Amino acid sequence: MTTFRISEAAALLGVSSDTVRRWVDTGRLRAERDEHGHRRVDGADLAAFARSQVGQSDGGGRSSARNRFRGIVTEVIRDAVMAQVEIAAGPFRVVSLMSRQAADELGLEVGVVAVAVIKSTNVVVEIPGHERVAGHL
Repeated sequence: MTTFRISEAAALLGVSSDTVRRWVDTGRLRAERDEHGHRRVDGADLAAFARSQVGQSDGGGRSSARNRFRGIVTEVIRDAVMAQVEIAAGPFRVVSLMSRQAADELGLEVGVVAVAVIKSTNVVVEIPGHERVAGHL
């Protein structure tokens, strides 16, 4: 069974350790004490809590895309035709390539709040700390 320390749960949820402690203290998130008296959150409980905290669409429209990352634009590089836009969404960095016209029409500049909406049929999933090379563990 996978369990997480309060600090690990906080990092995964994108909040402070104090926030996770408050959630545990108020009963919003379940945690058990280990043999050293430290609080540990069960992985399945953390996943269920994270799922319950996921915000709904910011806009009034409907979309088949489910991956939405709200953040702040940290860099915009424009040339004559294209623009590269970087968004910091919590601990995540999302980079988008789009037409310069689209970036201009959206008013994308450093400091603007934006939502990266991602729909992909190709998603790579990695397990941190488990290196794998072409079929070999």
